[in-house]
Amino acid sequence: MSDLNPILQFGTSRFLQAHADLFVSEAAKAGEALGHITIVQTTGSAQGAARVAAFRQAGGYPVRIRGWQDGAQVDEERRSDAVTQAWQAGSDWRQVRDAAVAARVIISNTGDTGYQLDDGDHAGMLDGATVPASFPAKLLVLLHHRFLAGATPVSIFPCELVADNGHVLRQVIETLARQWRCDAAFIGYLQTGCLWINSLVDRIVSEPIEPIGAVAEPYALWAIEAQEGMLLPCRHPQLVVTDSLREYEQRKLFLLNLGHTYLAQLWMERGSPAGMTVREAMDDGAMRAALEALWHEEVLPVFAAMGARHGDAALAYVAQVRERFGNPFLAHRLADIAQHHAGKIARRMAPVAALARQLCPALAQPRLRAMLAPGAQP
Repeated sequence: MSDLNPILQFGTSRFLQAHADLFVSEAAKAGEALGHITIVQTTGSAQGAARVAAFRQAGGYPVRIRGWQDGAQVDEERRSDAVTQAWQAGSDWRQVRDAAVAARVIISNTGDTGYQLDDGDHAGMLDGATVPASFPAKLLVLLHHRFLAGATPVSIFPCELVADNGHVLRQVIETLARQWRCDAAFIGYLQTGCLWINSLVDRIVSEPIEPIGAVAEPYALWAIEAQEGMLLPCRHPQLVVTDSLREYEQRKLFLLNLGHTYLAQLWMERGSPAGMTVREAMDDGAMRAALEALWHEEVLPVFAAMGARHGDAALAYVAQVRERFGNPFLAHRLADIAQHHAGKIARRMAPVAALARQLCPALAQPRLRAMLAPGAQP
């Protein structure tokens, strides 16, 4: 299997194309990548199948980087060529099994419902003859095949937007293994032969380039929680290994995501045009002033109360978010952000208010408290 790649990736999305795959491609040019990537389409969608076919033929794809960075406008095209093999799980299961044995790193980004199980999956699938429906069952079967083949340890990097995604995926897989009555040796392999790494990904990838490729903003982050023995897919300026992943998660949730939700709230309250974008909201003097006041009067003081290092990092991050929100090339509609609005308020704003009560109880947060009040949503 010497011709197989050391990185196995589940998911063909434009986000991965412009994030992890581009990172590996750029790192390879500097001799800092583990190797090439094999991608696997986990669903049966026609769109995904078309991407797999394009990956097999293209020999690379374009990523257009457009936006503001450090006060300067960026509009450039890069070429990503890290992906050299592409398979569909449903029709290329044997090749996927071989790739799983050869891999030293596994990456996944399977969407909002990626960790959901399927009642049709069962323990009989461990023989590898039948393809499971759900991603967790697919991964379990592939890791079992890897275990039987005597493969070396593997580092697994989930990129789904789930807090503690590595821990969560490990729990899903271990629970399924016990439900399927897998033997103790294999469960031990899941616990010690597999390293489940928590990570946070951040980049706005606004649109696809057909058949493969993407348009993305200049900002990108892959924050990876340090774990002894893990093997990175690459080293890259925008890939950060940290002992404090929670800090990165809090900044993104409480400043970028919260900012998006607050602009959506203002958009609904004011009855602004249906097609209004984040950039247009930032160009609206009243909406921009309200957001800046929320950040500086109600959120940044909470970070400052955590300590000077946290406060300085949050202030620097707000400057980046401000540039990102003002991206003239990005049509990020507030109507899309406003979907599932009540749930987003609970996830993005309630924790900030709770931290304020703990760290700086005298801090007034009138805007946050108004949005969190029962029945407050438009």
